[in-house]
Amino acid sequence: MSPPKHHPVPIHILQEVFGYSAFRGQQAAIVEHVTDGGDALVLMPTGGGKSLCYQVPAIARQRAGHGVTVVVSPLIALMHDQVGALEEAGVHAAFLNSTQSLEEAQAIEREMLAGRLSLLYAAPERLNTPRFLAQLTSLHERGLLSLFAIDEAHCVSQWGHDFRSEYLSLSLLHERFPDVPRIALTATADDITRADIIDRLQLHEARVFIDSFDRPNIRYLIVEKDKPREQLLRFIQDDHDGEAGVVYCQSRKKVEETAEWLRAEGISALAYHAGMDSDVRMRHQDRFLREDGIVMVATVAFGMGIDKPDVRFVAHLDLPKNIEGYYQETGRAGRDGEAAEAWMAYGLADVVNQRRMIDESPSTEEFKQVQRGKLDALLALAEATDCRRQRLLAYFGEDSEPCGNCDNCLNPPATWDATEAARMALSCIYRFRQNGGQRFGAGHLIDVLRGKDTEKVRQYGHQHLSTWAIGAHLSEQQWRAVLRQLIALGHVVTEGEFSTLSLNESARGVLKGEVELLLRQPTAPARKGKTSRSGTGSRRTALADPDLAPDAQQRFESLKAWRAEVAREHGLPAYVIFQNVTLAEMARQHPRTLDELSGISGVGAKKLEAYGEDLLRVLDAR
Repeated sequence: MSPPKHHPVPIHILQEVFGYSAFRGQQAAIVEHVTDGGDALVLMPTGGGKSLCYQVPAIARQRAGHGVTVVVSPLIALMHDQVGALEEAGVHAAFLNSTQSLEEAQAIEREMLAGRLSLLYAAPERLNTPRFLAQLTSLHERGLLSLFAIDEAHCVSQWGHDFRSEYLSLSLLHERFPDVPRIALTATADDITRADIIDRLQLHEARVFIDSFDRPNIRYLIVEKDKPREQLLRFIQDDHDGEAGVVYCQSRKKVEETAEWLRAEGISALAYHAGMDSDVRMRHQDRFLREDGIVMVATVAFGMGIDKPDVRFVAHLDLPKNIEGYYQETGRAGRDGEAAEAWMAYGLADVVNQRRMIDESPSTEEFKQVQRGKLDALLALAEATDCRRQRLLAYFGEDSEPCGNCDNCLNPPATWDATEAARMALSCIYRFRQNGGQRFGAGHLIDVLRGKDTEKVRQYGHQHLSTWAIGAHLSEQQWRAVLRQLIALGHVVTEGEFSTLSLNESARGVLKGEVELLLRQPTAPARKGKTSRSGTGSRRTALADPDLAPDAQQRFESLKAWRAEVAREHGLPAYVIFQNVTLAEMARQHPRTLDELSGISGVGAKKLEAYGEDLLRVLDAR
């Protein structure tokens, strides 16, 4: 640890710089521990205020003479926005990344080496370069290397949902600078991933802080695929017309096709994936951050580190790989604490594809087994008939009560006993192998079970099987649900390019009637009004708050127009200047003096000085 020095009181920095009156949750304990020079591993949900956990200590330690905090982040967009927000708040910060010219980078390096920066953001790759390591060594020798903050720490773990090999080298920070404190932060890590982070970053002596993973403002909705594009369009048009959202797809092709289709349907949609021209990709991201009501259709390459607070929905058109990925991606909605929705459509093909990707990967069998377990947990969440939030939180080791604000709580699904249907499906797969030794896919299996007279059925003589038409009383949707479960539970395996079906050893117990299979009854989701913070009643946001009187609403719109102009002048997203919730509070309280304005949450000293008089003029304009 660094030698004892007198540090400013963190709560004073929170109030003066960021304009917040109090820390939330475990923030105060984390900030105090790190400011005093302790190592920490912080697990905190997206939107829970992770950045403040290292920004406040960085400012406190810089003011006490410890020098520069280096923030390790893989995300150029996040670096840009967070540095912009810190500079707006009066904190000297900078980033070094590949978008800068040599002259720009050298100017920042001079500021860093002089110890004048409070925070410097850099990608993990940069920390491996001899030049940057030499600069850090120079800072360290002069007592000006204050703290390392490692953001998105799950990237170091092979068990995490976003492993990045360049993160593995970050153990050198402890080896080269053992007395410089470190804080590693992530929003998603189960037990095995947490242990891996601690081991790979050599954080064995670090204090671990785990905050609640609950995001009560997010409503979770999961539906079975039935013309998924049209389901998505109805969801957006009925509940989120004109609002910002993210739609995740698995393939680049599907991203582009979905974005084009949504535009044709009148939705302001843009595409984003790693295969696009980098200039186009950055332009799309910039529009999403700076404009209202854009829907970004993307692969998971988009979103990590996106600080846009007013994303009102996240939709998945394909099943993610695991619950960590699902939680991380859905967590990009509602970062402002206002109501948001996480919607997902999934089907039999999703289960088959995810299983095949795991089975055909070149990974070790141990790794595949862990990934299968993670996929099973996600499938259990999708097929659940009880509270989604309870299941989600239980995965991260957190107990909770039914939330009253997910689809299952709002519209409890009926269940049906699919045990006999499962035996029929397994028997039919067995008969295929007996009748010529061939394997077939799910579509043909369902046709045989339902007694459909198709060319393929006649070609192989399957109308003569004893299982022909024995399941005619069940719909195709019900049969697909049965097969989803059989594949998810490992009783049926898919093989080859055409995903043909075969029986696993465990299928024997199902065939003998030793395994019970209860499935949710397919139902049309009932809409019960838009979601709210409390999970009941109609939705309330800063954009359309029923508590705002007409004159307050007019002030709010005037403030938004003023903010948009300032944001354009500064080249920053509007929310970096002030978030909607701060503007709404100004409109509601209508402060008439600088002192009254300083009491609004989100108005720090630098912003009060820079914008106070302008804000009072806008608030009093007629």
